[in-house]
Amino acid sequence: MATLIVSYPKHEGARFDAAYYTATHIPLVERLWTAHGFTGAEVLLPAGDQPWAAAVLLRFASQAAVDAALASPDTPQIMGDVGNFTDIAPVIYRAGD
Repeated sequence: MATLIVSYPKHEGARFDAAYYTATHIPLVERLWTAHGFTGAEVLLPAGDQPWAAAVLLRFASQAAVDAALASPDTPQIMGDVGNFTDIAPVIYRAGD
């Protein structure tokens, strides 16, 4: 299994719509990337005052599946949706198999 970790670090005046993120964006990711080896997501929302607005663990069958999802023609639609819930630039990490 491979994991893509996406976090949203807070900054002064940052906007993050957690309701949209969980109800609309994550289902979009699931719908578009499942065919590429995506197996699930774990959304982490902060409890109290934290230095980040949210993070998500995106699980994939393998690193090759992560590569396939990121290279898919559906990825621009996913990335294009980011502005609908935040003005924070996401920070993306990979965790190994």
